[in-house]
Amino acid sequence: MRLVKIFLVAGLFLALLAAGVWQFWLKEQRAFAQIATAYAAKQICSCRFVADRPMDSCLQDFTEDISALTIVETEQHISARAPLGLSSDQARFETHLGCVLEPS
Repeated sequence: MRLVKIFLVAGLFLALLAAGVWQFWLKEQRAFAQIATAYAAKQICSCRFVADRPMDSCLQDFTEDISALTIVETEQHISARAPLGLSSDQARFETHLGCVLEPS
């Protein structure tokens, strides 16, 4: 019976710790990742397909460090993914419209 109580207290402690990590750290990181991936995908798409600049030049346009994001270029798309699967966005080039974010 005493062992069960120890496991219950330990489980409760771990649940509270996980809730605290989510509330005070991971929640903010996820919100930042959602903004960063959408912005990076759209900006790099416009830079590559509208301005017709090389990828290295496009990556230098950012004032914030985006090295944690994974940027993938396909035929007419740019995908940006954050680590740990926090967020992922994709922008596509459309003639006469420029680059638009694809709904996720």
